Amino acid sequence: MTAPKETAAIQAGPIEAGPKKLFIKTYGCQMNVYDSERMAEAMGANGYVTTDRADDADMILLNTCHIREKAAEKVYSELGRLRPLKDANPDLKIGIAGCVAQAEGEEILKRAPVVDLVVGPQTYHRLPAMEQAARAGARPVDTDFPEEDKFERLPKGPRASRGPTAFLTVQEGCDKFCAFCVVPYTRGAEVSRPAERLLREARDLVERGVREITLLGQNVNGYHGEGPDGTWTLARLVRALAEIDGLWRIRYTTSHPNDMTDDLIAAHGDEAKLMPYLHLPVQSGSDRILKAMNRKHTAQDYLRLIERLRKARPDLALSGDFIVGFPGETDQDFEDTLGLVRAVGYHSAFTFKYSARPGTPAAERPVLPEALLDERLHRLQALITEQQKAAQLAQVGREVGVLFEKTGRLPGQMVGKSDYLHAVHVGDCDAKPGELRRVRITASAPNSLSGELVPVPA
Repeated sequence: MTAPKETAAIQAGPIEAGPKKLFIKTYGCQMNVYDSERMAEAMGANGYVTTDRADDADMILLNTCHIREKAAEKVYSELGRLRPLKDANPDLKIGIAGCVAQAEGEEILKRAPVVDLVVGPQTYHRLPAMEQAARAGARPVDTDFPEEDKFERLPKGPRASRGPTAFLTVQEGCDKFCAFCVVPYTRGAEVSRPAERLLREARDLVERGVREITLLGQNVNGYHGEGPDGTWTLARLVRALAEIDGLWRIRYTTSHPNDMTDDLIAAHGDEAKLMPYLHLPVQSGSDRILKAMNRKHTAQDYLRLIERLRKARPDLALSGDFIVGFPGETDQDFEDTLGLVRAVGYHSAFTFKYSARPGTPAAERPVLPEALLDERLHRLQALITEQQKAAQLAQVGREVGVLFEKTGRLPGQMVGKSDYLHAVHVGDCDAKPGELRRVRITASAPNSLSGELVPVPA
């Protein structure tokens, strides 16, 4: 998935009396954001409401990510910061969810007595029962890979209105076993949700105000869900979603080059609701390193795929992922990566220094000097930044669709996302959140664009 991040902040202070409140801190990618939303809904069936203050909570969940280096240690550091809240309120329950929970399991309970429960990413539908067990004095751990569909087993909380954009997980797990990646071990084998259930959830989101849905999966274009007339591909699912009235935009992430099928490429050219933006990680431009990573494609395979996609949709904006300093990467290997970046011309990309993940095949290989990794990362980021600036400047003077999401910092300003996923600020704007309007781009800033509304024809 895309660049790891952390959401929500911990504030110190006394616990206030009131209804049961749930605080969730989410680490990682969009799939964790989606999972946190589902956990909040499940706990809503147990009478919980969400709060953005840890010191106001009856239960705290840390929904963790295990992709980056020292992920587990960051969780233990966070638990140290939470300890005073637990000391002040012994009834406070603290749970660890997500991929660190899956990887560490009962070890978390041994190292952190402050933790009351541990739940993996495939079993959070059992969270309400685990919370009740914790209230009764147990310290439950559940990191199974159950056969039942967790999404169908989730307790249903109150149906709340939604903002104009939402995530929808359609596929989980990965069978690719890239040498650097923990996902197959923490999320399990690839599993695709049945198409009818996804269409039902999408319709529900639209009824609650959602106008743009991003389909999520660790390997989303490997989707192969059961449909009413056989197995559906991601392209088939996209086309069915596009028939939902009130759903205006569809996106998907994260993809693997080896699963970019002919029908999905065609959908980019002929399905108007599928936005002209694609996140397609390649990781390296060196065939030697790609083979060592077990990516099962070459740099030329990737470039030919980009050529086909752009033939189908010439204005397609591309994003990618890159790892620098993979074990054994030479100067020439790195130059090959820079060459691929120049050949593609990315609108954006996420770049990382290689970090060994315990249990992965690459973890036992000798690592490169940290100073060399820093130097290569700086050079790669500088090239990506140059391309990003060029892509944004090319938008100036163009008219684009903008789905407005929220008010801006300035009076009368609204902020939304363009067709190409650029953040767009519009001043003196009469649009409301959830409106899709045409905007003429007037200026480019480092990470956003500015524009003006195009008058609606009388």
